[in-house]
Amino acid sequence: MEGDVRIPTAAGSIDDMAEIFLGVVADDFTGASDAASMLSEAGVPTVLFNGIPEKSPELRPDTRAVVVAEKTRTMPKAEAVSEMLKAFDWLKKIGAKQLYFKYCATFDSTSEGNIGPVADAVLECYGLPYTVLVPALPVNGRTVRDGKLYVNGVPLSESHMRNHPLTPMTESSVKKLIEMQSKYSACEISTDDMEGGLKWEKYQTIKESVSGEKHYIIPDYYEDVHGDLIAEIFGDIPFLTGGSGLCGALGKRYVKFHGAEIKATELRENQINVKREGKTLLLAGSCSKITLEQIDDYKTKKNPSIFMDPVMLMEDGISAAEVFAQAENMGDKVLVYSSQKPEEMKKTQELGLEKVASKIETAMGTLANEAVKKGYTNIISAGGETSGAVTKALGYSAFYIGKSVAPGVPVMTPLDNEKLRIVLKSGGFGQTDFFERAINLVSET
Repeated sequence: MEGDVRIPTAAGSIDDMAEIFLGVVADDFTGASDAASMLSEAGVPTVLFNGIPEKSPELRPDTRAVVVAEKTRTMPKAEAVSEMLKAFDWLKKIGAKQLYFKYCATFDSTSEGNIGPVADAVLECYGLPYTVLVPALPVNGRTVRDGKLYVNGVPLSESHMRNHPLTPMTESSVKKLIEMQSKYSACEISTDDMEGGLKWEKYQTIKESVSGEKHYIIPDYYEDVHGDLIAEIFGDIPFLTGGSGLCGALGKRYVKFHGAEIKATELRENQINVKREGKTLLLAGSCSKITLEQIDDYKTKKNPSIFMDPVMLMEDGISAAEVFAQAENMGDKVLVYSSQKPEEMKKTQELGLEKVASKIETAMGTLANEAVKKGYTNIISAGGETSGAVTKALGYSAFYIGKSVAPGVPVMTPLDNEKLRIVLKSGGFGQTDFFERAINLVSET
């Protein structure tokens, strides 16, 4: 056989029109909103669920993608696998033709990480021979070149992510990362290998370079156009994995074929034409370098803010109720943050990072819940764990996806409260003036 090849899959093409062409499961909430926003920006009407809904959802007829947010990034492996498989099974039951496992664009470098075990389990559960690993998101500086993952041009293992308190990133090779966690081997392919379609000879080389019945393919992806190339070559396989960049490329590919059959603007128009009044509360729990810069920017511009000291919170020196009362007295657009710089965290670390994180998450959830009860109509949250706690506390399980404040950070509207706007971002996302941008956007929509 000569020329280009569509790599064989364990299922047929998804190019036929489907009610739900893509079902995504993310390992945390901000990752889910990131993926959902990329699909929405591509023109795909998308609904996001915070976990598997207890009742069968009534989706709008134009819904073409469904995203489920789990909280499995740092769970014990067996538990993470079980939860993720339940979510994938649910998506299959509601008609998703293709599945996608969305994880952080900076992967998870620990040998005990959950990405490999979850991906292995999906391949085994559905009898699939392989999938791709595509963690890149070039628009946010996450790229893969020669099989290595970079953050703003710096190898992952040399970036600020090396010192992440829960998932320290100490390896840059995606192949080594997955093989630390997975039962199966992986191989790399360059952009040159993919230009004009993956050649049959190269595919044979790939097959020979991996052992066992199942394997992973790691394509380079360091420019936005590479996402489209990967989607074109691998867009028909029944299961893919990666960051949100490939989600956007898959969305664009779908709209290319079915744009005349879906009404992407109808969903957005229904979201933004609801009359709203109320106040904004901003919350930040992430200690990432980018979030710390965003907090400093907001404070430097003389915007109101409150530091919720993690140590005092742990020692019951302050409570969420007291912090909320203080915020109300300060007026509108108050930022409550618990984020600390590395040199400020010694006492916090002594108290136990996991215990402190749990206490902070509970407090942040309480603040968000109290704000909505008091008539606030905008909640803006920075940090993956913080945002997960906020959504859990508010109790909304499904969201329409609207415009984005930054790549991967959409404005979300709960199906059960169309006057409320929620913005949730991962710690490493967003511009320096993110908080002001978010306030401006939710005020307009």
